[in-house]
Amino acid sequence: MSNAPSTLQAFRASLLHFHADPAFSDAAHAWHADGLLVVDAAGRIVAAGDYAALEGTLPFGTPVTDWSGKIICPGFIDTHLHFPQTDMIASPAPGLLPWLETYTFPTEGRFADPAHARATADFFLDELLRNGTTTASVYCTVHADSVDALFEASAARNLRMAAGKVLMDRHCPDFLRDTADMRASEDLIRRWHGKGRAMYAITPRFAPTSTEAQLAATGELARAFPDTIIQTHVAENRDECAWVRELFPQQRSYLSVYEHYGLMRPRALFGHCIWLDDEDFRLMADTGSAIAHCPTSNLFLGSGLFDMARADAAGALVSLGTDVGAGTSFSILQTMNEAYKVARLKGSYLPALRMFYLATLGAARSMQLEGTIGNFAAGAEADFIVLDPKATPLLARRTANAGTLEETLFALALLGDDRAIRATYAAGRLVHEREELPA
Repeated sequence: MSNAPSTLQAFRASLLHFHADPAFSDAAHAWHADGLLVVDAAGRIVAAGDYAALEGTLPFGTPVTDWSGKIICPGFIDTHLHFPQTDMIASPAPGLLPWLETYTFPTEGRFADPAHARATADFFLDELLRNGTTTASVYCTVHADSVDALFEASAARNLRMAAGKVLMDRHCPDFLRDTADMRASEDLIRRWHGKGRAMYAITPRFAPTSTEAQLAATGELARAFPDTIIQTHVAENRDECAWVRELFPQQRSYLSVYEHYGLMRPRALFGHCIWLDDEDFRLMADTGSAIAHCPTSNLFLGSGLFDMARADAAGALVSLGTDVGAGTSFSILQTMNEAYKVARLKGSYLPALRMFYLATLGAARSMQLEGTIGNFAAGAEADFIVLDPKATPLLARRTANAGTLEETLFALALLGDDRAIRATYAAGRLVHEREELPA
């Protein structure tokens, strides 16, 4: 060992991460019951493996944070949620469209005030970190200041976040109505995309709130900036789908509207995707577009049950989204809970290992970020969380009797919430820590 001061830091715990999809590989995950994660001064992964094998390779003086008894896994990645809707989570409504008119649009109108936008952004990001989410693809509002607020708060925490200004120029209140002019979005892209860990997301709200002129301009913007994220909604609700057929009668399907305007490509994230047909699912796969499955939202609004088996059969990319505020929790663990139940109601089974894959490497693949985030590959950014299998008395009792890793992870997914997130790290730096519960 060298006697020079170490520029590394290390973390001891059980380690879990993925290098393939458990639905299609019998050797998809790496598990080290007594593991060591080594991170460099730049906040990148140096190594991940067995403690016994790696401990002797550490330079003299390397600090080792001991999380023994806990599980370290990559930070959760939420591929669909609305930060302006934080204050209207759990608002009652009989369906998607009245919910938008009664709660969503008035709430988003408040973001014309930059101070309100920044205060909400700070709370929103702290809530994500408290729930173990280190990356998200975020809808802002039509106000450019809302995007600045989110990215400024994210930069202060050194988080990898995608976000964008919502685009809508019809079927919305006048105080939220935009135009087909993309200059404000282009200015935001040039200001934020690729700066630090920020990624810009081109964000047409959904087809009914954009004129054909705006959708065409949005497609042009996406072609001009091909490494940006695209995010929107599709086929969430039957009434919405009927509305799209009336507005775009020339298109084969709701999804075809986006294809027609050049909005389907790698890094395109489509929220919900409940009422797609087999041709639509094939189109998702063929274009490299990705599905953000939002089970708590779909159940809350009565939108329908997403068919994971059909998406898998088509080879489409799938990840998980909380969709706050239609979604009812910031917790990806609670989102796994509901995704499992939705799968059962559709006649399929979603193992815990698959759910953790969808929330980490699967989501990174959906965003075309494999190798950057999502697992512990050497050189990846060191975003990770510390899970506590004994976070609550019930979890502790259940996991004490778990005979396999699958059982332990399943208990965390079905019984866990923000209390199970013991700590959250972004680029190797502690950004959230929950106090240990008394024994």
